[in-house]
Order: sequence, then C-alpha cells, then structure tokens
Amino acid sequence: MTDQLNKTAWITGASSGIGEALAKAFVASGGYAILSGRNVAELQRVATETGAAERCLILPFDTVNYASLAHKVAEAIAFQGHVDVLVNNAGISQRSPAVDTDLSVYQRIVDVDLLAPIALTQALLSHMISRGSGQIVMISSVAGKAGIPMRTAYCAAKHGLIGYADALRSEVAGQGVKVLVVAPGSVKTNVSRNALNADGSVRGISDAAIDNGIDPDKVASLIWEAVSTGKREIVIAEGMEANIPVLRAQDPEKLFDMVEAMVAAGYAQKISAQ
Repeated sequence: MTDQLNKTAWITGASSGIGEALAKAFVASGGYAILSGRNVAELQRVATETGAAERCLILPFDTVNYASLAHKVAEAIAFQGHVDVLVNNAGISQRSPAVDTDLSVYQRIVDVDLLAPIALTQALLSHMISRGSGQIVMISSVAGKAGIPMRTAYCAAKHGLIGYADALRSEVAGQGVKVLVVAPGSVKTNVSRNALNADGSVRGISDAAIDNGIDPDKVASLIWEAVSTGKREIVIAEGMEANIPVLRAQDPEKLFDMVEAMVAAGYAQKISAQ
C-alpha cells in the first residue's frame, strides 16, 4: 500500500468488516484514521488493534443523525487539520421479498445506505474543495450495478449511491476532488447477519455466500490501491458475481433471464430458510 504519512482518512462503519480492514491498513501505512460507527467499544478495539491508537480518533455517531453532522465534521477536521479521504462504508442490507416487505424497511435502508452518505459527503465537500484536494469513496455493491432478488431496498439505495457519485465526480473533478465507487460482491462480513427482514427485524444469521466471501483485508487492499491510483470505479467480486455488472452493461436480457431462472429454482426460499 502507498505510504499514507500525514494523510487522514475518515471511515464510517469502521467497527467491523470492510471498514475495520480499511482502518487497519491505512494506519499500518502511516496514516491517521477517524473511526466512526455506533459501537464505541468496537471502535476502540479497532483503534487498539491498529497498533497505533494514538493515530486514531474515535468519532462515534449515527450516520442518520443529520443534525449532528456539522459538529462531527468540525471534530474530524480538527483532528489533524484536514480530511484527505472520506470512506462512506456504513450500511445495512436486506433479505426479504418485496411483496412482504414493510415500507419502513425501504425508508430505513434508503436513509442509511443512500441519504446518510450523501449528507456526510455534502457536509465535508466544501472542506475538500477549498483545499483543492481530497477523495471520496462510496462503498456501493454489485447489487448497485444490477438488481438482486430479496434485496429490493438495498439495490435501490446502492444504485442511487452510484448515480450520486457519478454526477458528483463530474462536478468536482476540475476542483481537485476525486470520487471512487467500489462495488463489492460477497465479502466475509456481518452484512447478512445484520440484514433486515420484511418486518424490519434483524435477520441474525449469515449465509453461505457471505461466509465463503472475499476476505475483508483483500478488499481493503484493493480499495486503497484504487484510491492511490485515482481510479473512479472498481468491482471487487469473484465468479458469477464478477460477471453481473458486465452482463448488465453488455447483455441485460441475458442477465434478466439468468436472475429470473435463479428465483424460479427456489433462490428466495433458500435464502429465507437459512
């Protein structure tokens, strides 16, 4: 990983999974990390496990508490005088068929996965533009590139995040600010365990695809490499998941047939039974 000496990265959802791995890798390369999430004990654990807790700022908050953003941005900037990279990583997923899913689930997921990263980005954007430098990283998903069954709310939010990021990139590229979209496939995290059911309850169990997913440390390494080289979008996926964005762009009818066949073969029942 490129030397990050004197650079500061603000990472949401930093208490586990991809966020934790990103924080540890950034600090290991000499950088300062601002760790945000709601679980203070876990954020403190991550800071300790970086081996350089003195280069970490624990900045807990709920990303949908929009009223607190101005204060949190001020705290983040005050830590080292600047924020070089913002990683919007916090999010929640879903495992339920649309016909059974309460509207409150859509509202919650769109709030957390779309509006919250937009709000935080908007709150920090003028700081980066005034410095003429900075990078914004949006953690979307393969599900943000194509519709995946049992995740209608999640797909809607992650598609929206890509749209916002693409439009923002075009506006700020000439002002020294870069925007990277990351579309991971299955990664070995708690995303499925923390996903919402149709009634908004937490699923509480994982699934085989996630349990056999890509190691978060590998994902973090690829993300920081993309940040260092100024990439604008990367897909981090394996097997069939890696082909989904390609098919969506090149042969959408084939993808639609494939996904419909998957559902007809009992995909929804299999997910619900796990």
